[in-house]
Amino acid sequence: MQVQTQAVEPSVANPLYLWLICLVAALGGLLFGYDWVVIGGAKLFYEAYFAVHDPAMSGWLMSSALVGCVGGAVVAGMLADRFGRRPALVIAAILFVACAIGTAMANDVTVFAIFRIVGGIGIGLASGLSPLYIAEVSPAKNRGLFVAINQLTIVIGVLLAQLVNMWIARPVPPGLDAVALLQSWNVQSGWRWMFFGEGVPAILFLLLVLFIPESPRWLSKAGRDSDARRVLERIGGVAYASEVLTAMHDNRTEHEATPMRALLAKKVRPVLVIGIVLAVFQQWCGINVIFNYAQDIFASAGFDINDTLKSIVATGSVNLVFTLLALRLVDSWGRRKLMLLGAGALTVIYALIGAAYAMHILGLPVLVLVLAAIAVYATTLAPVTWVLLSEIFPEHIRAQAVALGVFALWIACFVLTYTFPWLNAHLGPAGSFWFYGAICAAGFVFIWRRVPETSGVSLEEIERRLGNHD
Repeated sequence: MQVQTQAVEPSVANPLYLWLICLVAALGGLLFGYDWVVIGGAKLFYEAYFAVHDPAMSGWLMSSALVGCVGGAVVAGMLADRFGRRPALVIAAILFVACAIGTAMANDVTVFAIFRIVGGIGIGLASGLSPLYIAEVSPAKNRGLFVAINQLTIVIGVLLAQLVNMWIARPVPPGLDAVALLQSWNVQSGWRWMFFGEGVPAILFLLLVLFIPESPRWLSKAGRDSDARRVLERIGGVAYASEVLTAMHDNRTEHEATPMRALLAKKVRPVLVIGIVLAVFQQWCGINVIFNYAQDIFASAGFDINDTLKSIVATGSVNLVFTLLALRLVDSWGRRKLMLLGAGALTVIYALIGAAYAMHILGLPVLVLVLAAIAVYATTLAPVTWVLLSEIFPEHIRAQAVALGVFALWIACFVLTYTFPWLNAHLGPAGSFWFYGAICAAGFVFIWRRVPETSGVSLEEIERRLGNHD
């Protein structure tokens, strides 16, 4: 399915302004990445501090943030529609600050889990609202690039958390017994500073987001056309502002129902299904278990604790380099081609990782294959899914539909994260990776049959074309 038309192209009046507001919004992505991954490097140490021995409790502390992610995704659309995109991002920033301080100061598992949930709510808000805001302020020609910048900041947040964990954690001597580990600086204090580190970018985000403009599409939808025009003129000039406002008005006259009611309309159901399946697939493709359970995966491949921390940083570095590559490809290659490439390549790589575990070819070969999988994911499924989610839905339901897609994404992520220890125990590393490979093969088929190309097409034209597709 192709969606092709000439988009309205601005002669950007102030490109620096557009970059700045998109980068500020994308700080929500950086905090998403940091908060999401910091727990992986701290896991060994806070579990020793809290005397966590039950696998169920270990899984709960790792996945508790996901409960908040789901909750944040549920309310994100309502907040964004009622109060605007910017106020909702301010709320997310406040929650990130509270999470950083509360988690770091926790003295029992209950308080720890509560503040992980608070941070998860912030992630649930920012993960949908940051790309939504960026898509709504970006011209069609460069929309993929700017939305993908949000993925870049997620990756920077991931790498930042990994580097902070490595810098803070002191070397763990081989064969250290449980008593000595409990008395170590890493267990008594180090893990707290890993979580405190989130506070710096969280406060920066909170301060800067107060100075970005509201989304022009939300302003126009709220009847504030003069405010919307000012923002659009500053981005693309007078002619661009007039054409975008006209296109928004033409589309809006067709829709009378409230967003929640319109979300259930038969006409938008095919697009909604595409968005939800892509969101779920981005998680069930299996990459996030590598980030969240990196310690266990590398330990099963024969790495000790110190080598594991270095290997985790290697995964973050590869993630960053190939996300930068994605910024160049997402508009020029197109969304559909990159999604197909990602699903197909991961199917093959997971088959090889499973074979390596099955034949006990561990150590460096497993690390190389894991890094290859991350490289593929960072170039394809990771950024492109967020781009598609931010642009395929009609304006009158966009915030609610993006929120629903993000809700599905975090439910899928919770299932993935919570079930991996069980899956790994029953299928082993080989069977687990083969299972994820089968999911990637199914994802390839779905993308081939259902996902349209949207590169270079205005949001209003995407809405017209997909709305007419049966």
